[in-house]
Amino acid sequence: MSRPCPCTSKRTFDQCCGPYLEGRRLPETAVLLMRSRFTAYALGRVDYLLQTTAAEKRAGLDREELASYCKAVRCVGLKIVATEAGGAGDEAGVVKFHASLQHNGKRTLHVERSTFVREEGAWRYVDGETN
Repeated sequence: MSRPCPCTSKRTFDQCCGPYLEGRRLPETAVLLMRSRFTAYALGRVDYLLQTTAAEKRAGLDREELASYCKAVRCVGLKIVATEAGGAGDEAGVVKFHASLQHNGKRTLHVERSTFVREEGAWRYVDGETN
C-alpha cells in the first residue's frame, strides 16, 4: 500500500499524483496539475515543476533556487477553493487554492489564484496572484 498523497486528497500517492510525477500520465485538468505541482514541491521534484511550467515562463526559473525552496519549505496541506474552466475540454483555466506551509518552524497560509493553459495538449502553470 502506498503512502498518503502529499496533496492531501485522501488518496494514496500511487492513486493520485504519483502517475503524473512519474510521467505515466498527464493531468487531465488544471486542478489535477495544481495538486501534482503541490506534491512536486513537497517531494522536491524540481524537474516536474520546470516541465509543467508554461514555456514562456520556464526560462525565467532558476533550478537551484527552486530546489532550495523545496528543501526549506514543508508542504502541510492543500485546499482547492475555486476553479474557473480548466476542465478536460478547456484550453485555459484558473485554480484558487490555499496551501498550508511551514518554513523555519513557522506555519503560513499561501493563498494563490493560479492561471493554467494547455501547451501541445498538456496543462501548464503560467503564473499566480497571491494575497
